[in-house]
Amino acid sequence: MSEHVISPRTYLTVFAVLLVLTGTTIGLAFVPLGIWSTPVALTIAAVKASLIVAVFMHLRYGTATSRLAVLAGMFWLAIMLAGILDDVLTRGWLRIPGK
Repeated sequence: MSEHVISPRTYLTVFAVLLVLTGTTIGLAFVPLGIWSTPVALTIAAVKASLIVAVFMHLRYGTATSRLAVLAGMFWLAIMLAGILDDVLTRGWLRIPGK
């Protein structure tokens, strides 16, 4: 099995993009975006995570098994987040006497 060799230029380019995205995240922390601040920050974080997984963890040229493992992890994370949101969003539905 031959491994794909990623050039140092690609690593440096992705590193520079990650630095720019980090600077953008820091800069947007001081901009009043209102309700859009969290979705924008999460979108930037998702892009950074995707770059790290694809390039630095070599998932772009990885096997189907490693891609399936990443998808299974993301699916499990979605299940856990759905459970957390279910708890947080439904806390006020039941009126408990004395509280």
